[in-house]
Amino acid sequence: MCRNIKTLRPPYSDDVTEDDMRAAALQYVRKVSGFRHPAAHNAEAFEKAVDRVAAATGELLASLVVRS
Repeated sequence: MCRNIKTLRPPYSDDVTEDDMRAAALQYVRKVSGFRHPAAHNAEAFEKAVDRVAAATGELLASLVVRS
C-alpha cells in the first residue's frame, strides 16, 4: 500500500527520529484518506490521525525485540 515508507526498525534504521515517525504517519494517513492536503473542514481530523499513527508507531518501535 505505502511502498515508499521506509522501514524504521533496527537493523534497517538505528537512528529513528520523531520526524521520521511523523513522516511515515503522514504518508499513511494521506494514502488511507485519499487527501494530499485535506480541506479546512477535515484538517483537524487529518492532523489528529497523523498524531495518533505517529504515537502508535513510536509505541510499536519501543516495544519490538529485534534479535540479531
